Amino acid sequence: QVKLVESGGGLVQAGGSLRLSCAASGLTLASYTMGWFRQAPGKEREFVAYISWSGTNTDYADSVKGRFTISRDNAKNTVYLQMNSLKSEDTAAYYCGADKFGCSRYGSCAVSTTYEYWGQGTQVTVSS
Repeated sequence: QVKLVESGGGLVQAGGSLRLSCAASGLTLASYTMGWFRQAPGKEREFVAYISWSGTNTDYADSVKGRFTISRDNAKNTVYLQMNSLKSEDTAAYYCGADKFGCSRYGSCAVSTTYEYWGQGTQVTVSS
């Protein structure tokens, strides 16, 4: 059974840094595009970043560009999200998703429907 488990969330002060991890089991991560999304209370799930299976292609939401970095370690079946210069607006539950179709089903890696597997989320709270 495919399982994605996010970790690394917590409480951090504005301007601080945090690194999230997404550990996969039941699949070979090297064959999947991986994405990070977040969802704040009362808001829709929002695209944060994605990375292709090889790590050569990445993209970020404008709101996090220059502050967040997505990376992957296929040998460890793990994807990371390094978050720097955190703002209160970054407060949300963060989810990782996996897609084996190269984002082809919906033509975009930035929409949540592209991903067929999801983790349970990890909470990030930024205090000011």
